Amino acid sequence: MKTRRTFLRSAGVTLALPWLESLAAGTKTPRRMVCICAPLGFLPDRFIPEKSGRDYTPSPYLEPFADYRNDFTVVSGLMHAGMSSGLGHQASASFLTGVPGAGRPGFRNAISLDQLAAESIGMETRFPSLVLSAEGAGGLSWTRTGALIPADNSPSKVFARLFLEGKGDTVRAQLQRLDDGRSILDDVRSQARALSSKVGHEDREKLDEYLTSVRELEVRMVNDERWARTPKPKVDAEPPTDIANAADLIGRTRLLFDLSHLALQTDSTRLITIMLSGNTFTPPIEGVTLGHHDLSHHGKDPGKLAQLQIVETETLKTLRGLLAKLRQSKDASGSLLDSTAVFLGSNLGDGSSHSTKNLPALLAGGGFKHGQHLAFNPDNPPPLCNLYVSMLQHLGIESDQFSSATGTLTGLEMKCA
Repeated sequence: MKTRRTFLRSAGVTLALPWLESLAAGTKTPRRMVCICAPLGFLPDRFIPEKSGRDYTPSPYLEPFADYRNDFTVVSGLMHAGMSSGLGHQASASFLTGVPGAGRPGFRNAISLDQLAAESIGMETRFPSLVLSAEGAGGLSWTRTGALIPADNSPSKVFARLFLEGKGDTVRAQLQRLDDGRSILDDVRSQARALSSKVGHEDREKLDEYLTSVRELEVRMVNDERWARTPKPKVDAEPPTDIANAADLIGRTRLLFDLSHLALQTDSTRLITIMLSGNTFTPPIEGVTLGHHDLSHHGKDPGKLAQLQIVETETLKTLRGLLAKLRQSKDASGSLLDSTAVFLGSNLGDGSSHSTKNLPALLAGGGFKHGQHLAFNPDNPPPLCNLYVSMLQHLGIESDQFSSATGTLTGLEMKCA
């Protein structure tokens, strides 16, 4: 029993390691993905256009995006398969995984979309992914074993990791840690091989998988050493100052979006997740006197609805700002927006009722044929994960499956097949 428990503890770590095949991944023009969750959702009748197709009339929330009409697709009617209403905010745990039952006894999550992608393309950049949040450490990213990856909520610290060079002794200390890690892996390999002669056939196969993961981690450490010796990119931007006021959701969101643009522009990472703010504080926005969470649970109160529209409109304007920066930045094949799929969605279709049906979704950039409203029947929708499969394929990852997906999202096509 002792031998088996030792192995199982180790296996819990190694299952989350990147695949060795990721070393072979690569495209002529890097492809990128940003996934953003607004945990309190958006007012459906302000976000979703009344008409579907390419000649739809923009909804009030989409009017600020008029000059980006051909750069994005708005999707309605989607939900995660097997997800029942009533989960409320806990459904955010499943936003990028598609695993139903968040918050219920026995719930176990699975790998998130970004981390699955990182297993294939993450080693091509200094940072396999960035996991960001406008508040707290709760984010959107989960390991292969279903463990939450703590989110970074300090733009100044992330900026330093991305662009500021450490002192010589800091670099030496990092390299020493890598050497220490290699020594530990040598010990782990020896112990695992010693166990191999003492366990049965089934456990021996698991040990072989374990040793394979050890070898993959060694490859990753070699990659980390290469980046430790490589100078960080220089950017023409001042280090950001963190916003201490937790109520300033617009200011905090803007900082994260600006930081994300710099990270993508310098190819420091190609995968970013961002959890937006959803707290109870009153945001410092003119015309708003109540907390954002309170407003989202409006109960159709006209006064709350009016204020909520102000908050959500300002939030979407920050997204427009991110799209503008990406479109203005040049890439090998055109603009950075052309190679970056930017997905904005929510775990809630209606924050007031906690409904998980008819989730709002806006997908911009990424080389898709945009300029349309894809409307699906909310009572019989395709899984939201179908959209995620389309996004994986945009990244050059040959996959027809992710979580509950049944294929790609019908009607969403790439410009170049």
